Amino acid sequence: MSGQFEATVEVDRPVEAVFGYLADGRNDPQFSPRVLKIERVPDAPTAVGTVFRSTVKDAGVKTAREFRITDLQAPGRIRWAEASKNSVSVREGGYDLQALDGGRTRVRIFNALEGHGLGKLLVGLALMAARKDAAAFGARIKAAAEAAIDPR
Repeated sequence: MSGQFEATVEVDRPVEAVFGYLADGRNDPQFSPRVLKIERVPDAPTAVGTVFRSTVKDAGVKTAREFRITDLQAPGRIRWAEASKNSVSVREGGYDLQALDGGRTRVRIFNALEGHGLGKLLVGLALMAARKDAAAFGARIKAAAEAAIDPR
């Protein structure tokens, strides 16, 4: 079994600034409480091929995660795929950004989850939890981006 969750929010900051903020995955702990630590490899501006290595805590269990940037088109598209082998992983995830009037940005985030081994039994629960949290996750992205990016 596999499936996807997504959320869409409007951030009161310009698209170029929001893109820069989201492209730097080291900002993820600001809006994703499950991310305990994260690093960018290489430690250089994010590009296709950049890897973000993190330690996350899901359902009380710490796991190592590794995501590779697969597509980066400023200022509107960021894609990643999980390279780590966990029971539930992200086949593809991404942000789609759209400039709106008044210097605002519409952000759509999605992650397509899939299970491996025992994870085939767990992926449904992971999807249910992610979908339940999707709107709140979007709200956390909005709040964190607006706090981190100077207003116009």
